[in-house]
Amino acid sequence: MIEIKNLDFSYKHTPVFHNINLTFQPGSIYGLLGENGVGKTTLLKIICGLQEPQAGTCQVDGYTTFDREPKFLENIVFLPDEVVLPENDTPSHYVKELAPFYPKYAYGTFLHLMQEMGVDAERKFKEMSFGQQKKSLIACALSLGTDYVLLDEPTNGLDIPSKTDFRTLLSKRADEGTTIIISTHQVKDVENLIDPIIILTNDDVLLNADMATITGKLSFDYDPVANPEALYTEQLPGGFMNVCINRDGRESQVNIEGLFNAVLRNRETIKKLFE
Repeated sequence: MIEIKNLDFSYKHTPVFHNINLTFQPGSIYGLLGENGVGKTTLLKIICGLQEPQAGTCQVDGYTTFDREPKFLENIVFLPDEVVLPENDTPSHYVKELAPFYPKYAYGTFLHLMQEMGVDAERKFKEMSFGQQKKSLIACALSLGTDYVLLDEPTNGLDIPSKTDFRTLLSKRADEGTTIIISTHQVKDVENLIDPIIILTNDDVLLNADMATITGKLSFDYDPVANPEALYTEQLPGGFMNVCINRDGRESQVNIEGLFNAVLRNRETIKKLFE
């Protein structure tokens, strides 16, 4: 389990987090959302031990992450948005270079994932498109056998079929008890995948809730007219999508973009609603 308690972090004189508390449970795919510059990537780096908090703690299975103990590092993988790859290397050789650091790595799993995503494991990176490189890195990360997988903008560069494959592969992995955290702006790519959802703003956590809690507190309705009481309204072809406080227990399906905009525009209301 990942436990973040009373955490502060800043870059020189620019505060990023102040006294935030978060817990990430096994077997869930967390969506980490927020505007540019609110610290999504920074939080992932703190969790995997690449950044040190100024105050508070970040622990994974009892390990203080910035201590970077081998037993901790062998059980977590972080795939950043941009990775500088050795152009003349192949994915097969690349993952074998990583393998000694990950006791639960399985080459057979890597080959299966590469096949699932339609990428040749023996093709050089310089001969691949950006999307093929991204799929190779995802296959590498998921084959290492870690209990924690941190992904920063993982669907960037993927075409529509590849995004579908990505969602399928991650769903299977979460069912095996892996904790997966996805930081993304491409919310539609992961709309039916992430649960719970965490929305960050500058130095604060605006929302941290699972889908059942969100739909219990909010309703997402499609109506011919805009609802004047809505927290957020968006005009769509044929009508309006309204995000409202769910006062009568109605069931609805979360629209993540609508949720995100409703949270940002009604910060205090949302925080009180989800206390």
